[in-house]
Amino acid sequence: MNTAEQTLFLLKTRGPQTAQQLAALLHLTSMGARKQLEAWQHKGMVAYEDVADKPGRPARRWLLTEAGHARFPDRHAELTVQLIEQVRSLFGETGLEKLIGAREQASERDYRQHLAGARSLPERVQALVRARSTEGYMAEVQTQDDGSLLLIENHCPICAAARQCQKFCRSELDLFQRVLGPDCTVGRVEHMLGGARRCVYVIKPL
Repeated sequence: MNTAEQTLFLLKTRGPQTAQQLAALLHLTSMGARKQLEAWQHKGMVAYEDVADKPGRPARRWLLTEAGHARFPDRHAELTVQLIEQVRSLFGETGLEKLIGAREQASERDYRQHLAGARSLPERVQALVRARSTEGYMAEVQTQDDGSLLLIENHCPICAAARQCQKFCRSELDLFQRVLGPDCTVGRVEHMLGGARRCVYVIKPL
């Protein structure tokens, strides 16, 4: 991944950043980071907002535009939405429920294979993160001071489908709980469909 693409990747995975923050992450000078940002701004991929975090001069933070987000994989969103509409039209909500159930079962089999051999909860979460990342969710995990784990997904390759049928999202939440096991609870604390930049799940050991 070249420096230009890495700039977009960092804005996708870390959210809005100042040029100075990006410079440190990219090992560039501030001027070098600004040149990357301005080049992407010219192409309509990034924009900036001035945020007054503290008294004095506001900080300029750069973020992806809708076009910038669209550079990341979406699993042929338009076709997926059309297929959902056709299933609903031909087979009704019952047929759509069967489709979602079949997808959930297939995902569960795949995730259990990824988690095979992972014993501790952190190991299981890491294995799930790897599985989700291969599907395009740009997933990562963070450990909290209280021992809970955050499963963070910086991209949703099925976002268009989930907007069309939110049962996909409810299905995933239940799926995570089952594959991670009964010694934890799983809850969603940030949700793209609710306007958040990413989806975040908090996983608490029991």
